[in-house]
Amino acid sequence: MLPMTPVYMLYFIPLLIAISFVYAGTRHEDPKEIMVQAWHTAYWIMGFMGLIFVLLWLIGWFL
Repeated sequence: MLPMTPVYMLYFIPLLIAISFVYAGTRHEDPKEIMVQAWHTAYWIMGFMGLIFVLLWLIGWFL
């Protein structure tokens, strides 16, 4: 199994930004509302991915 290097984490940042803005842009037309929704979506995605990371880390730790 190949270990994941920190460089691969740099792909997460532009992907997070793109997903957040596309999701917000499809639901609102006002730029202020798009920015607010994009931040909320980004926080939600980071929290969800953080939870998955912690779960996988714990599973790997105990196996």
